[in-house]
Amino acid sequence: MYKDFQEHLKAELQSIRDAGLYKEERVITSAQQAAIKVKPGKDVLNFCANNYLGLANNPQLIEAAKKALDTHGYGMASVRFICGTGDLQKQLEEKISEFFGTEDTILYTSCFDANGGVFEPLLDENDAIISDALNHASIIDGVRLCKAQRYRYANANMEELENCLKTAQAQRHRLIVTDGVFSMDGNVAPVDKIYALAEKYNAMVMVDESHSAGVVGHTGRGTTEFFNLRGKVEIITGTLGKSFGGAVGGFTTGKKEIIAMLRQRSRPYLFSNSIPPMVAAAGVKMFEIMGETNDLQDKLHSNTEYFIGRMKAAGFDIKPTQSAICAVMLYDAKLSQDMAARLQEEGIYVTGFYYPVVPKGQARIRVQVSAGHEKEHLDRCIAAFTKVGKELGVLK
Repeated sequence: MYKDFQEHLKAELQSIRDAGLYKEERVITSAQQAAIKVKPGKDVLNFCANNYLGLANNPQLIEAAKKALDTHGYGMASVRFICGTGDLQKQLEEKISEFFGTEDTILYTSCFDANGGVFEPLLDENDAIISDALNHASIIDGVRLCKAQRYRYANANMEELENCLKTAQAQRHRLIVTDGVFSMDGNVAPVDKIYALAEKYNAMVMVDESHSAGVVGHTGRGTTEFFNLRGKVEIITGTLGKSFGGAVGGFTTGKKEIIAMLRQRSRPYLFSNSIPPMVAAAGVKMFEIMGETNDLQDKLHSNTEYFIGRMKAAGFDIKPTQSAICAVMLYDAKLSQDMAARLQEEGIYVTGFYYPVVPKGQARIRVQVSAGHEKEHLDRCIAAFTKVGKELGVLK
């Protein structure tokens, strides 16, 4: 039965290889940090992790996780509402609410699950979801699971958003949903303008802070801090897998009635195990660290400003950004792959992005700066980009 389909897949995979676009996984053999080892034992500097605050190998988080293994065991072996709710999970939810200035929080195994489980329990065919065109795939998939009317506006285009809101007055409730930072470009959503339009047209706002929490805003509390809207947005989703320790786990935080309804009806919450106690314990410790000092955010902001300034000075085409994401535009898909491969030979670990991850003709290398990087790391990366860029004709 499988033979015909197997031949079809082989042909499709070969066409991807022939185009030079086949994705090969590179194996890391060390802890995730600024300097890592990849098979077969090569030392490289990592500039493509979401480890924005450099916490993925933080000794305090590791110690908190080890202690939780001794006191709470390895896993919960259950979903939350049966017997999978632990005291550490509840503590973490409280810490997240405190951090974002929200009323309540619900944990998921990932932000993909948080976004997949937020729309369907809250909205139906009488309602409207108005989504930014560049929103993350998890938001897109979550919207597909919901029967609400769907509207889409061009990335950060407030005129199109307003037109959608005017049309959506025909529906009962309206929810505008946007990424806080768009992961491929690095630009920050104009949440202040979105919020103003929501007030004007009686809509709610949801922001996915996955790439902005820990990064954007003076203390890293995301776009709602950046635009002085802390506690005002109805729904925030996010992840523990980027700035917040780099492991697993996601969350939805916001108005208490919304969170209460998600506990009753959100399918990824009701039918997936709760996050392990050691992950929850490390998360609690992480928020305690962030409540005590702003050193990591300050260093990240300084590193990002320095890196982007030097890359622009070298002549690279950089997308405008207010985050720790630096999109080095190459436009050609194969060139992005070739350049990433050459950079790894120079000891710089980055990834080329191309269609369907980004639009056709918009291929790039996404560089992600971290508080874990030292100035010497940044200088080595800039020098390698400049050298390889000249070799491949990216720079004149």
